[in-house]
Amino acid sequence: MATAANTPDNLTEYLLSIRDSRSEPLITVPEVLIPADEHAAYEIQDRVARQLGDIRGWKVGAGSPDAVPAAAPLHAETIFPNGAVIPAEMCRHRGAEAEIAYRFRHHPEGDPANTTRETVLNAIESVHPVIELVDTRFAEPGSQHRLAHLADQQSHGVLIVGDAIRNWCLTDSFSETITVRVDHGKSLEKVARNAAGDPIRLLMWLAGHAVQRGMPFGAGTIVTTGSLTGTLFVPHRTHLSAEFGTSGRVSTFLA
Repeated sequence: MATAANTPDNLTEYLLSIRDSRSEPLITVPEVLIPADEHAAYEIQDRVARQLGDIRGWKVGAGSPDAVPAAAPLHAETIFPNGAVIPAEMCRHRGAEAEIAYRFRHHPEGDPANTTRETVLNAIESVHPVIELVDTRFAEPGSQHRLAHLADQQSHGVLIVGDAIRNWCLTDSFSETITVRVDHGKSLEKVARNAAGDPIRLLMWLAGHAVQRGMPFGAGTIVTTGSLTGTLFVPHRTHLSAEFGTSGRVSTFLA
């Protein structure tokens, strides 16, 4: 594996060089490569994003109802439909998280600096159950400074998007009963709540944040809003499913 002795000159160069699980990851990020603050981490995300193709989604989350959210753009090549087989080389670590995502018909209208709850709700097309696979371009999840992981697309690996629920006002945006199954056996069942509280708050923040970064939502943009279950690391050749009390079911097979 890569060490500090053969690290690249900057973090952007490194993140672009580590594209799949067959590459050698960095064990330790030298302090000189760690972004100075969130703004610097997002600049690295932007430089990487320009090289990786079409942005079709975002991930956004926060550690508490009062915490400032954090976000990362998601590319078309990492977004898969319900039931998809995920190629083995896509992820090194495969940390499964059950989440709720929102698909937008257009970017929320009005002043991006003052996005309202109403404009966000009016722009949502549908709600989806999703599974995000957490991964990292570094040797281990959570092994580096938080700003290095933020620059690393906020540890995004793959997003599997379940079927649309268009009458989404009937879903529970604050808590869900979720059953996660690994190889068709029950691994987790809980009433799960988003650590950020109301996910619409996250969407309001993200709408302005995305415009500031020159990446407003296009038609069909999918936004996932943080883990409801914690992270469950699974091996290759695993079938995963998550069933939500009001938001449907999503499944995938990890090759």
